[in-house]
Amino acid sequence: MAYQGFAQEYLGMPAVTRAYTTACVLTTAAVVSGGRAGGGGPRGGSRGWPRAAGDGSCSACLPQQLEFITPFQLYFNPDLIFRKFQIWRLITNFLFFGPLGFSFFFNMIFLYRYCRMLEEGSFRGRTADFVFMFLFGGFLMTLFGLFASLFFLGQAFTIMLVYVWSRRNPYIRMNFFGLLNFQAPFLPWVLMGFSLLLGNSIIIDLLGIAVGHIYYFLEDVFPNQPGGKKLLLTPSFLKMVFDTPEEDPNYNPLPEDRPEHQPRDQDQNEQQHPQ
Repeated sequence: MAYQGFAQEYLGMPAVTRAYTTACVLTTAAVVSGGRAGGGGPRGGSRGWPRAAGDGSCSACLPQQLEFITPFQLYFNPDLIFRKFQIWRLITNFLFFGPLGFSFFFNMIFLYRYCRMLEEGSFRGRTADFVFMFLFGGFLMTLFGLFASLFFLGQAFTIMLVYVWSRRNPYIRMNFFGLLNFQAPFLPWVLMGFSLLLGNSIIIDLLGIAVGHIYYFLEDVFPNQPGGKKLLLTPSFLKMVFDTPEEDPNYNPLPEDRPEHQPRDQDQNEQQHPQ
């Protein structure tokens, strides 16, 4: 029963949320745990390295992970991307969230919750626009990562989703661990403060907030300003792939193609040729 309930819940997730969450879980589960991912991370710095992974304190998680790959095969490295053509790093750095532990599950809960609420809320019926937001946010974060020595951007991406959702739902009251009550737009800042209390760098949080605000401003604010216009236009090929084609209200099918035509003819034939 529990398995059936989980399978039903999983299959009931919207497509983009299900695909991204699954990719993050599988990638993180396949990576060697924090005991080998520690030591300050690649290039001798901890900036952007997954939270709670830098001190090797989660080495007890080793048996829980599959150990197929290591974080060093996934992290964002411009030299390896552009000189060694390891293009996959442009994607995998958004999929790894550190060793299995509290930090990982905390991030997965927020990713699943706010990604799903966006896709089922303001992006309902607009899957192509939602995918385009993913591509736009990932592109800006990658550009910033070129100059800021950031290794993994999945947490920044989660904060971006939280920021966009919070700005589009400004009147919802939030409760954080039963300690704080606030309006939804303050949620990204509360998460950043919580990260600071845990001793983590807030660069990742600030990047997610900045990219989320850029998207929100260009998509929701600027087009409604005097003289403003919509600048973020979803490419037509994304709509062809992800959106269901709308029926043309002016389309007039041929008589033989009309659904009511065949039963009517069948009834007439039965009346003319009774058995």
